[in-house]
Amino acid sequence: MITFEEAIATVEEGEKPSVLLGNGFSRAWDDSIFNYANLLEAADFDAREAEIRALFDRCGTYDFEVVMRALVSAKAVLESYGGNGPLLETIERDQQLLKDALISAISNTHPSRPNEIADKQFTSARRYLSRFNQVFTVNYDLLFYWARNMVNLPPEAYLTDDGFRVGCKWRGHGTNQEVHFLHGGLHIFDRGSVIEKHAYSEARTSIVDLVRRNLVDGRFPLFVSEPSAEKKKARIEHNPYLDFCFRALRKSSGTFFIQGHSIDEGDKHIFEQLKRSQVEKFYVSIFGDENTEENTRIKANARAYLESGISEVEFFDAQSVAIWEE
Repeated sequence: MITFEEAIATVEEGEKPSVLLGNGFSRAWDDSIFNYANLLEAADFDAREAEIRALFDRCGTYDFEVVMRALVSAKAVLESYGGNGPLLETIERDQQLLKDALISAISNTHPSRPNEIADKQFTSARRYLSRFNQVFTVNYDLLFYWARNMVNLPPEAYLTDDGFRVGCKWRGHGTNQEVHFLHGGLHIFDRGSVIEKHAYSEARTSIVDLVRRNLVDGRFPLFVSEPSAEKKKARIEHNPYLDFCFRALRKSSGTFFIQGHSIDEGDKHIFEQLKRSQVEKFYVSIFGDENTEENTRIKANARAYLESGISEVEFFDAQSVAIWEE
């Protein structure tokens, strides 16, 4: 495989590529925090603890979405065979409990403040991110948000627009929005008539602390954690902020990088948008031996989901770019 620098060197002079960040972006900082096994260990399923953990064991996974899909399938089968009401209601409650537990687990394992990350690491991440124009992310955590908002760290010119304005309310149309949280995030809240975000400030309570307070009061951040691409798309299209970000994918053109994403079927809605775009070249990161079963699947999916009459896919070594270099 080629390196990241070799890939980005192919971009035409004057063009700035776009990027989609997957969970690998955050795991590159600390794999022990930002992985499903750790989130499952931290999750609290309340009175359904034994039953839901047994589901993870039966599915042979740490992935919350896999278990969510299993619950959706179970409900569909029961409905087809005339299943009774109480059991269907239990499955529906478990679906909601699973989503709530995921949000709580992320907030409880997340670094509380950006000073837990070294300035050199933020500088390295900012240098990497500054190579791109439009930035899309499916991550819920705050690492990218913190990196792009740190002040007094190079490169100083890296000040991207996320569409939020005075009072931290999203404005959307009429902005030069370059940052798109495709599946929401810890810092974004849907207040019904307005989309708001918690803003980073060293002088105020940390965002993570605010999120935890909100969770205690039953207020959850804007998250898309539905079990399938179809259900994720439906959720996105019913929220003005998420829909705006989603539609921005289709406006992409030129060269597009995908960093740290498993190219899973659960995010096929994203790749369908990109396939309809004017992107001519996709560079997809591969971590480790490209011939493993997992990486072979990633490469096959990337070609199937992204290649079109005008676009082609090439792969680069994810380890050739030290995003969080100390």
